[in-house]
Amino acid sequence: MERPPGDSPSPVDQPCAPSDPPDRPPTAHAKLDQSSSGNQPAGPGAAGEALAVLTSFGRRLLVLVPVYLAGAMGLSVGFVLFGLALYLGWRRVREEKERSLRVARQLLDDEERLTAKTLYMSHRELPAWVSPVGTHPASQEEAAGRGSCSHCLRVLHLQVSFPDVEKAEWLNKIVAQVWPFLGQYMEKLLAQTVAPAVRGSNPHLQTFTFTRVELGEKPLRILGVKVHSGQRKEQILLDLNISYVGDVQIDVEVKKYFCKAGVKGMQLHGVLRVILEPLIGDVPIVGAVSMFFIRRPTLDINWTGMTNLLDIPGLSSLSDTMIMDSIAAFLVLPNRLLVPLVPDLQDVAQLRSPLPRGIIRIHLLAARGLGSKDKYVKGLIEGKSDPYALVRVGTQTFCSRVIDEELNPKWGETYEVMVHEVPGQEIEVEVFDKDPDKDDFLGRMKLDVGKVLQAGVMDEWFPLQGGQGQVHLRLEWLSLLPDAEKLEQVLQWNRGVSSRPEPPSAAILVIYLDRAQDLPLKKGNKEPNPMVQLSIQDVTQESKAVYSSNCPVWEEAFRFFLQDPRSQELDVQVKDDSRALTLGALTLPLARLLTASELTLDQWFQLSSSGPNSRLYMKLVMRLLYLDSSEVGFPAVPGTPGAWDLDNESPQTGSSVDVPPRPSHTTPDSNFGTENVLRIHVLEAQDLIAKDRFLGGLVKGKSDPYVKLKLAGRSFRSRVVREDLNPRWNEVFEVIVTSIPGQELEAEVFDKDLDKDDFLGRCKVNLTTVLNNGFLEEWLTLEDVPSGRLHLRLERLAPRPTAAELEEVLQVNSLIQTQKSAELAAALLSVYLERAEDLPLRKGTKPPSPYATLAVGDTSHKTKTVSQTSAPVWDESASFLIRKPNTESLELQVRGEGTGALGSLALPLSELLVADGLCLDRWFTLSNGQGQVLLRAQLGILVSQHSGVEAHSHSHSSSSLSEEPELWGGLPHLTSSAPELRQRLTHGDSPPEAPAGPLGQVKLTVWYYSEERKLVSIVHGCRALRQNGRDPPDPYVSLLLLPDKNRGTKRKTSQKKRTLSPEFSERFEWELPLDEALRRKLDVSVKSSSSFMSRERELLGKVQLDLAETDLSQGAAQWYDLTDDKDKGSS
Repeated sequence: MERPPGDSPSPVDQPCAPSDPPDRPPTAHAKLDQSSSGNQPAGPGAAGEALAVLTSFGRRLLVLVPVYLAGAMGLSVGFVLFGLALYLGWRRVREEKERSLRVARQLLDDEERLTAKTLYMSHRELPAWVSPVGTHPASQEEAAGRGSCSHCLRVLHLQVSFPDVEKAEWLNKIVAQVWPFLGQYMEKLLAQTVAPAVRGSNPHLQTFTFTRVELGEKPLRILGVKVHSGQRKEQILLDLNISYVGDVQIDVEVKKYFCKAGVKGMQLHGVLRVILEPLIGDVPIVGAVSMFFIRRPTLDINWTGMTNLLDIPGLSSLSDTMIMDSIAAFLVLPNRLLVPLVPDLQDVAQLRSPLPRGIIRIHLLAARGLGSKDKYVKGLIEGKSDPYALVRVGTQTFCSRVIDEELNPKWGETYEVMVHEVPGQEIEVEVFDKDPDKDDFLGRMKLDVGKVLQAGVMDEWFPLQGGQGQVHLRLEWLSLLPDAEKLEQVLQWNRGVSSRPEPPSAAILVIYLDRAQDLPLKKGNKEPNPMVQLSIQDVTQESKAVYSSNCPVWEEAFRFFLQDPRSQELDVQVKDDSRALTLGALTLPLARLLTASELTLDQWFQLSSSGPNSRLYMKLVMRLLYLDSSEVGFPAVPGTPGAWDLDNESPQTGSSVDVPPRPSHTTPDSNFGTENVLRIHVLEAQDLIAKDRFLGGLVKGKSDPYVKLKLAGRSFRSRVVREDLNPRWNEVFEVIVTSIPGQELEAEVFDKDLDKDDFLGRCKVNLTTVLNNGFLEEWLTLEDVPSGRLHLRLERLAPRPTAAELEEVLQVNSLIQTQKSAELAAALLSVYLERAEDLPLRKGTKPPSPYATLAVGDTSHKTKTVSQTSAPVWDESASFLIRKPNTESLELQVRGEGTGALGSLALPLSELLVADGLCLDRWFTLSNGQGQVLLRAQLGILVSQHSGVEAHSHSHSSSSLSEEPELWGGLPHLTSSAPELRQRLTHGDSPPEAPAGPLGQVKLTVWYYSEERKLVSIVHGCRALRQNGRDPPDPYVSLLLLPDKNRGTKRKTSQKKRTLSPEFSERFEWELPLDEALRRKLDVSVKSSSSFMSRERELLGKVQLDLAETDLSQGAAQWYDLTDDKDKGSS
């Protein structure tokens, strides 16, 4: 019978069974109610609801009748107030009685609920002591006819029997006999292991001790045992229904704060899964035992003195609820307790934290027919609801957004969860109505993950229990594959999958953090308390802290979802538990795993910014998330990211999303990628006019000339040469040019003055010749002045789509680059940004006005702003000079006008170096946001034909030295020395590296630059230096050109901190003729600072090169053994 709205239910009308809690199986009486109510009518329609509202309104109008009668009879207001007081008093007494009855009913319901949980009222798992069918004369109809819920439950218990759950009384007898000895073990464990760990974890707990440890006389009881058959043959799977209501008593004391606390009594109820694996062919047959709770157990601890304990500094932020949650979560998946039974067990880490069985991608699409919970005008007007959903799988919980005022919400959100145990784990979805005070429950559904594994893909409307309505879910089982060849297929599929709020994952990474060795000590030679932070993009996980050890053992596992492992990196930071001191760091590109066997790395990793022998042992396992193509076909062309058509309740079978085709590659215009680089060498000038005057013009001075260049809208300026009418600059400038005819390079020479610079002349160069021929060197007469000419060398560098000559280009650039010039470019990057799609909306509903910023280093390019769209089309290109392609990256930021960042992308240029044609042309998923961008990035290597690098094979010719000029007493001009420099490069790579000497080695390049008439030395680095003290040295390299020992010939590198293998890559020059250079000796000393306050320097080793015996034409990098003061170095 339907009750009109507004009537408060009486105690008799209360339902017999309460709604089941989320972590308990449905009770028996709930099943009876569902079965008995299955034949009832559906309820009144819209007309019935309207009639109910009118009836409720009429009843409230009746309240005004006594007031009207009192006025009609001429009674005073006092009679009305007196009657109202009597009515309110009667109603208050009635409400108190009803409240008392509800409390009594709630106590009864709680008792039945606990009984149902203890007896495990599940259609698959009931305790074995349930009496067989037919042992009780009462029938289910008789029980339903009675009004007692407890009788219904008792009858149902007697009617059902599940033989797969067996009695375990024999096991309880064993546990009872072992219980006292287990108490002795626990006492030793707490006193010898747990107490020292607690004392080291917090300085305020240094006086922490256990004063009493007793497990009591009530042992743990095992109510039932279920063995899962049909699982893997190398393991045995058991489920133990355990119940512990014990009189355990554990007392602790913190003497420093005179604090005593403890535990007196505890209850634990739940299902403990025990896995016996691996099974071996030797005693004891079972290699190890793993134990865990699939679902969070019911845990109740009776604390004593908890208030005093939480008053201790450093513990005040805790609460007993937080402590209970931490203890309960420690027992639940993915946490496990592993007990090895045999020594030297293989793959202990794999057993302690095994790979997930699979991944379930949960698409929370919509709901319909939800109940209305919002009421207005004290229930007279019925509103709607503001629904949101909670999705749970084990300890993984996700919350959807709130849809205001809607009984048929459409969420369109996607979540990914790891499944560790099948069968056992469940997908649970609860729907609530969002309210300012307490959210109203609208219903829940549960589904065993085993059904998703069997089906592969499920796309259904699931009814909500405990409420009304249905929820629409699409569930996809993703298998874990160790096959890198499937990555492109997975990424292509993910581009067509709508996923909010996070993009879909292509892989998972499981990290087994084992141990570290030889971490550096803290100040005062104190042992650190190391912990590890592991980060991938914006997701960071932390390990536990190991106290007072520089060789910590963690044995923990961490799991990450990966969107694109080709471009993501794992950042590892080893820190002291205060997080202020970094003990070591490691950055690992995940692309390295794609080339490893089984996508697995199991090894030691050397830490940077740490000690010389500091290293970290980890096992990294990557698995691709693959949706079986027999369930869902992969599209040939990736679709546009979008949402399901939620208005259509029957989406296309086997498709995650209905998507229109979209371009898979960019369509730039024909001029894209045709740019060249013009390298401008400003060499020298002659016969400049003198502009400086002294003593009122009586004394004629010289000039302080510099050159200003203008080309393609950019300007460059050389350095100032003081007091010289024939200056030498030897500077190089680079500019990106196109093949547009008529371009000119304008050069102007000025005299630097304090007020206004004086004009010394100008000249112009038509670029047609250099663009066509590739090279131009010329003396140009300065115009608009009486005398003067300027020496320029221009070279056009055409980008080449091959990385074969990159190393030669980098080495030549380091050799010909001057100290005054910027670092020369080794490559040209051309980027074409076509469009973006599926950008996030402003405030959830309004499209943004996006623009993009492309940047490499300090150079950036901003696109136009496209108004009001989440799928902008830019069609813009930009070019960048790249100096170090191996280390630089392209940074892309998508922002909205007035809304901030919409997404970002970091593309390492090292990915282009291994791509076909040094080009990537595809959709890229934005990180730190939502959406994708379609762009083309292509790299071209800048090979100079007139600086010694040409397209040639790297054959190691033994006769190359004999091909050099006889004297090389005049070292040929650079423009004609291409074979010479090419020989230097090939010879530099040919000799094998000799092992380092006892004092280490230093790597040097020494050659004579004939064009600038300079002796050049490049200090690359050192290796295997000697360590005299406890700490590594702070090395630097000092160079001295003997026999002069003055400051004019002395050069020194920067100082590197705490390393035995420093990297310098610093260049030094001495201006002197070749014949004088051949009479000198280069003294190279590697030193270390003794202390901050001391001027003393510790000599780590030295090497002395006789330049007359050194081939200065070779210019190759060589390792030289360091010796003491008495010996000479040898290479």
